[in-house]
Amino acid sequence: MTMQNAHTYRLDPLDARILLALDTDPELSVLGLSRKLGVSRNTIGARMQKMAAGQALAAPTTRVLPDALGHPLLAFVAMALRQPARTRAYDALKAIPNVLEIHATSGDFDLLLRVVAQDTDDLYRVTNLLLDIEGVERTSTMISMHCEAPYRMRPLIEQLLRAG
Repeated sequence: MTMQNAHTYRLDPLDARILLALDTDPELSVLGLSRKLGVSRNTIGARMQKMAAGQALAAPTTRVLPDALGHPLLAFVAMALRQPARTRAYDALKAIPNVLEIHATSGDFDLLLRVVAQDTDDLYRVTNLLLDIEGVERTSTMISMHCEAPYRMRPLIEQLLRAG
């Protein structure tokens, strides 16, 4: 998932209603949303297009859970880079399928990666791939033992709806 940037469409309460309805029933069509929300089909369609074009919606593949692809192990890897090699390192990281997210950070490390693996042996393989990237100075890997609260947007969307 990417953080909001200057080009991101700003959601409003109607968008929140649409998104909450889809969160409850992802199979709803534009016509189904129209009937459920009491809003014209054209309005729903236009809003969905604006949200997609404005980068307010993530790609549908972000709904797929890594476990379903045989990658139940989640780890976070903090990475320090030599600055001149930063762009090449980003490209190399994006080429590794196990790297789900790359965040530029402040502090002792330059990047924080969200990485998945089949098991600890596979994680060892992936972390060695990371260390082999030109410009990587050091890494620190933390294995997620248990997810106490999965990624969620519903509370923020509900807050937008209440504020509107």
